[in-house]
Order: sequence, then structure tokens, then C-alpha cells
Amino acid sequence: MSSAPLLPKLERKIAALTQTFPKISDDRKSILAELTEYVQNGKKKNESIRLNFICTHNSRRSHISQIWAQAAATFYGTPHVECFSGGTEATAFNPRAAAAMASAGFDISMVKAGANPVYEVRFSDSVPPMTIFSKRFDDPFNPPKDFAAVMTCSHADENCPLIIGAAKRIALTYDDPKEFDGTPFESEKYAERVDEIGAEILFAFSKVKP
Repeated sequence: MSSAPLLPKLERKIAALTQTFPKISDDRKSILAELTEYVQNGKKKNESIRLNFICTHNSRRSHISQIWAQAAATFYGTPHVECFSGGTEATAFNPRAAAAMASAGFDISMVKAGANPVYEVRFSDSVPPMTIFSKRFDDPFNPPKDFAAVMTCSHADENCPLIIGAAKRIALTYDDPKEFDGTPFESEKYAERVDEIGAEILFAFSKVKP
């Protein structure tokens, strides 16, 4: 189905997640339909489709969503999709989130160390790697206009009422796995969030018509 072959472990993870589509609630599907519609409209007009996934610290949920969305666009053969992420403040791509994404099948490597490391993320040997680091949503690395702001946490959605330049705002919020940091459930809960976000993003892209 993919326009470029994905990494084998990731292909297997996607195959498993697509089997969970029936478990997605109708309420969530109605929100995901907004994402599908935005992508569909851009595809129909043959325009660049820019998605900026936003949470408070740009450390977990927004990065997980960004990476999944770029992989989903490739998997479902949706062209001209560019995925970004940002926060209301910059911190760092959390290593627990990075590890959970690597366990799902993404190839993640740190290319620059520091307080806010820079990572390369691959999901296909045929597609250039994504550059991942924490930043504000309005960082020059991100598009200044003509993008959908996808709010992945309720705190950012409630406390950032205006995203300048956004053509569309979608409240697709998720619980923060951070609350399980340092507990026996840490790895399990991060894996659950990666799977939940992955399944929903894949579902949204699966509904984009050819």
C-alpha cells in the first residue's frame, strides 16, 4: 500500500495497528475526520499539506504525532505532506518517547547532543530522515502560515487560543505519558500512547481518497 517501502518492523507495527481501527470511538473518529478533510482538500488542490502538531513542551505527544503522520502519509501514498511539531515552549524530545518510537519500528539516532538534542528519524530507506528537536510552534523551522495546527494536549489547546498563520485548528488531544515517568508502568504506558496515536493518525490518513 505504501508509495515507498517502510522499515520492516514498522510495517509489522502498522499492520497490527490497522486491525485496531474498529476500537476507535465515534467521538474520536469525528475529530480525526477534520484531519482527513484538511489533508483531502490539500490533495485535491495539489497543494502542500503542512501539519504542525503542538503541545506544551514539544517533548512527547507532539513529536510522536508528527513522526506518525509523516510515516502515515508515505504508507498511504499521500503526496506533498510535510509534518512539523512545536510547543508553547521548547524543552527536549523526551528520551522515553524516543525509545518508545524506536520500539515501534522507527530508526532514531541522535546527531547532536546537548540540552535539546537533535535526532534523525527514519521510517523508510527510500525517504530522507526527519530532523527532530524541541522548539516553539512558531520557530523559523516551522511554516509561518498555511498549515493545520493540531493541538495534541489540552493544556496547549486551552492556553494558546491563537496560533498565528494557522489555516485550520484541530483539537486532537492525548493524555500525557509523563505522569508514569519513574514508575513500574513507564515503558508500558509510553508504548500504549505510541500505539494510540499511531492508530488514530493512520486511521485519519486511511480515509483520504485517492
